[in-house]
Amino acid sequence: MGATATSTTADTSPNFDKPSEIYADEVSVFPPTHDGLKFWQFMIAGSIAGSIEHMAMFPVDTLKTRMQAISSSSKTPSITLRQSLGSIIKLEGIAGLYRGIAAMGLGAGPAHAVYFSVYESSKKFLSIGNPNNSMVHAASGVFATVASDAVITPMDVVKQRLQLKGSPYKGVVDCVKRVVMEEGFGALYASYRTTVLMNAPFTAVHFATYEAAKRGLMMEVSRGDDETLLVHATAGAAAGALAAAVTTPLDVVKTQLQCQGVCGCDRFSSSSIRDVIEAIVKKDGYGGVMRGWIPRMVFHAPAAAICWSTYEAVKSFFQQLNGKTE
Repeated sequence: MGATATSTTADTSPNFDKPSEIYADEVSVFPPTHDGLKFWQFMIAGSIAGSIEHMAMFPVDTLKTRMQAISSSSKTPSITLRQSLGSIIKLEGIAGLYRGIAAMGLGAGPAHAVYFSVYESSKKFLSIGNPNNSMVHAASGVFATVASDAVITPMDVVKQRLQLKGSPYKGVVDCVKRVVMEEGFGALYASYRTTVLMNAPFTAVHFATYEAAKRGLMMEVSRGDDETLLVHATAGAAAGALAAAVTTPLDVVKTQLQCQGVCGCDRFSSSSIRDVIEAIVKKDGYGGVMRGWIPRMVFHAPAAAICWSTYEAVKSFFQQLNGKTE
């Protein structure tokens, strides 16, 4: 026994000069792949991930917007995902599913660059050596969404208005000009408070679920081996679906506020979440605040899988690049 203890001490003592190796050993089930990257690298990784995610899933987002906005402005009590898709393809063609994609292209990259860089910075600052703290992941996600929503909200307003059936706007520039001239600059941020209040719990649930699911999958599937694309995609899909389902009512409110007064959509006297919800419930019943929940989940599950797997892949690329240049 004495010889074994002496041997162990001799083997581990040199590692005190390499704290990163000790850290990796202590949390081998959660490799610190986010460490060693520069702030701008997080921004690039996030920008690429966000752009790919939104471009790939844009048609589903169009269906969700139509269901949340148009159904409420018509006499039809509800419309299914299949009916919405069939209507768009029949009347507008495949191009109708992509109307407004330029606005999202302009906003998604910068917003996700801010999103992931703030998340990583907050996580590093708040974790204090414990990368598995779900509360830290949730809080970091909230900080990230407050910052990124300030970037994406104006383009999201433009995007959703262009997605509406019979949209009166010719394109991104025309929409921005007319909104500012006719409704004032504040109209581009009319839904910002609602967006933040929606995305704060969405992101908190999303990040906490993703990190927890990733750890669980790594223990169950890879038993501490390197993280895989499948792990990231599966954890991301689970996180996206759960967060989407929980926050659908607030997403309906956001869509209503961003599209109010356009193509027959209701206009509200205030941007109060409570007032909008009461108006929706009064007109469409409680089911009205859950409009579009299926396409929202259909959007966010694969979108999160695409986003997280892309983000982690780009991070791994930068990690390898940094290792070669050191």
